[in-house]
Amino acid sequence: MSKFEDLGLSETTLKALKKKGFEEPTPIQEKTIPVLLKGEVDLIGQAQTGTGKTAAFGLPLIEKLTPGAKHVQALILAPTRELAVQVAEEINSLKGRSKLSILPIYGGASIERQLNALRRGVDIVVGTPGRVIDHIKRKSLKLENISYFILDEADEMLNMGFIDDMEEIFKHTNPDKRVLLFSATMPKPILGLAKKYMKNFEIIKVKKEQLTTNLTDQIYFEVNESDKFEALCRIIDIEKDFYGLVFCRTKLDVDRVALKLTERGYNAEGIHGDISQYQRERILKKFKDKRAHILVATDVAARGLDINDLTHVINYSLPQDPESYVHRIGRTGRAGKEGTAITFVTPSEYRKLIFIKRVANTNIRKEKVPGIKEIIKTKKERIKNEILDIVKNSNASEYENLAKELLNISDPVQAISALLKHAYQSELDTANYNEISEVSINTKGKTRLFVALGKKDEMDIKKLLKFIKDKTDVDTKKIRDVRIFENFSFISVPFEEAEIIIDTFKRKKRGRRPLVEKAKERKSK
Repeated sequence: MSKFEDLGLSETTLKALKKKGFEEPTPIQEKTIPVLLKGEVDLIGQAQTGTGKTAAFGLPLIEKLTPGAKHVQALILAPTRELAVQVAEEINSLKGRSKLSILPIYGGASIERQLNALRRGVDIVVGTPGRVIDHIKRKSLKLENISYFILDEADEMLNMGFIDDMEEIFKHTNPDKRVLLFSATMPKPILGLAKKYMKNFEIIKVKKEQLTTNLTDQIYFEVNESDKFEALCRIIDIEKDFYGLVFCRTKLDVDRVALKLTERGYNAEGIHGDISQYQRERILKKFKDKRAHILVATDVAARGLDINDLTHVINYSLPQDPESYVHRIGRTGRAGKEGTAITFVTPSEYRKLIFIKRVANTNIRKEKVPGIKEIIKTKKERIKNEILDIVKNSNASEYENLAKELLNISDPVQAISALLKHAYQSELDTANYNEISEVSINTKGKTRLFVALGKKDEMDIKKLLKFIKDKTDVDTKKIRDVRIFENFSFISVPFEEAEIIIDTFKRKKRGRRPLVEKAKERKSK
């Protein structure tokens, strides 16, 4: 494994990487960065989710582009708003002192702000296909002078029906740009796109590896949003030596959770993008030295952290996508040591959890949040073992005279009970904990699905089963009670498979309706 110093990066970039805690490049970074820095060829990078693709193309962009060129120099296309924001934030965090301006543009956000930023001048635009085309039509985004066009997760954009949008965007770009295409898989339409719009392209493949480690025990708890903090405290308390990362979605959440933990008496710190470099380095040193046992962080702030002996990673907020999940839990179960990854899931987030499990190809098992009685019992057992260890291994002779005095004037059991109360009353007080309301996500039973395809689409049972299997990889044996009508069909599948099918087809429409959706319940007459 080479170091970042061997890849041809500048001293400025190496310093920025060092400050972020990046030490060794991932395989896709090791193979891609030198090619992008040296050559003028287009490039296809085939690597799965969670392999560090953003830095693989982001670092060469930082090296090659000139800040303040008064036109957009690079366009990065991403399938979702979450990924667009994540890519923009990561490049921002890698650029060090570079004055490059990076703007994420996506639907659902204020277009006025985006228009104002584009008028002022932006070096790198990271956008979703729909919003990029919107800006092209408004003439607010001009791509005739770009040096780089990067398609991130191209296969995912294909799956979401963006192939025509990608072609449309290509038509508005200049012919002498470099095209970089990153994709986990290489379906025929993506290869066709490459052959049509890329010249002399080089293909870099990173062999598929297991994304998550066998040494990481992966668990999820079903909790209401309002009970997450109580659940977190119980997990910390039931562990003998908790040393972990707690991931939150927003900077505000990081501040709130870190403050509440500190107020409750835990050694906790928080990091996010708004803290100064000095504060970040001070907090990380404190955490690495184990003077703080809990670090609350956002995804971007925690990128590149290199800490080998974490016992836990807690997903206080569910990650936005499988790549973030893989990045997060990859921080425990390292260097041959076992670790635990715990994810809090609210009822409305269960579909997203299924999607993460499926894409990350990992098993996350359900557990119950430890009860108050269980925690107190565990603490008592721990106290007993600690006292027995002192009796066995430590010299406590300076306390013997006091012990004899107490035993002479009181019952031995009462004396030890009083001593335990004096030392541990606060720690063993059940009032330290609040009740957690029971949450149950019904994952049993069947779900009836409406499919907007029927006999007029030349569908029969066999063809419909094959169609669903090809698109979703759901086992056809789990698809039951298939009914084919003239214009539509119905199928019944178990809950989890239903969520996978709905998620796969949610962007494929027939008219205004999704191609597959939950069937409406029949109204009783």
